[in-house]
Amino acid sequence: MTSLDFGAFGITTGLDGSPHSLEAAVAAEELGYPAIWLSGGPLPGLPTIHDLVDATSSIKFVTGILAVDTYSAAEVASTYADLAATAPGRFTAGLGGAHGPHPIATLNTFLDQLDGVPGEATPAGAGVGVPVEHRLLAALGPRMLELARDRTAGAYPFLITPKYTAEARQVLGPDKLLAVSHLVVLETDPERARAIARDTISFFPQLPGYAASLKRQGFTDADLKDLPDHLIDSLAAWGTPTQIADKLHQHHTAGANHVAINVITGVTGPQPIEEWRALATALLS
Repeated sequence: MTSLDFGAFGITTGLDGSPHSLEAAVAAEELGYPAIWLSGGPLPGLPTIHDLVDATSSIKFVTGILAVDTYSAAEVASTYADLAATAPGRFTAGLGGAHGPHPIATLNTFLDQLDGVPGEATPAGAGVGVPVEHRLLAALGPRMLELARDRTAGAYPFLITPKYTAEARQVLGPDKLLAVSHLVVLETDPERARAIARDTISFFPQLPGYAASLKRQGFTDADLKDLPDHLIDSLAAWGTPTQIADKLHQHHTAGANHVAINVITGVTGPQPIEEWRALATALLS
């Protein structure tokens, strides 16, 4: 299997480098979560990754994702080289976000450039900017999964069912990392839990890549329009911590190495540290 080890469960969240974000990263580490996957949207820039690593002692950080339309291969390589020197093994570059007409070609070109960028201590032409074993792709479709298999350490899909996890594992083969980001609502009332999840999920069927992914998983156009309960229950784990853990373990059974919990609460505000705490016993014991 892959040499990358993020444990069974980690956290997907947006950290912006503010004092509260740094405190949240420290709290996650103290709770025992082995990895934080940094949502690309809230990330104000690559220096934030340095700040988060400096504020903690051992927890690993993965960008989930760095958009290749936003960051250059040289910038990503420089960040990796700096952190590999000061905090080896604690940063893995998750890449994606190629939104043009030819995303596979765009990512291939970016990876070509990344292979040609020397590390800080490496002469030009003598190495790679980010080693294959420390870069991942946010892959959904089979062609992107194949690219992740062939040119990175693995894949980091979002909004997939355990059944699709098994299909992704088949494409990746046994030796690549498969880390799944899954929505979590710590709420036992079905109506409220589904409403919170539905509000978050409703954005994604409007995006062509996610719409295509959901259809590949067997959801219909009507499902994508109406967001019925069976779709919500397939894409979000809700209930008690034990019920949520049981749901998420289905991804492990299907072939995932790691599941990153994306806790949503229905409110905008501070990081959901108390929810992370409540889930830690069920997920990390």
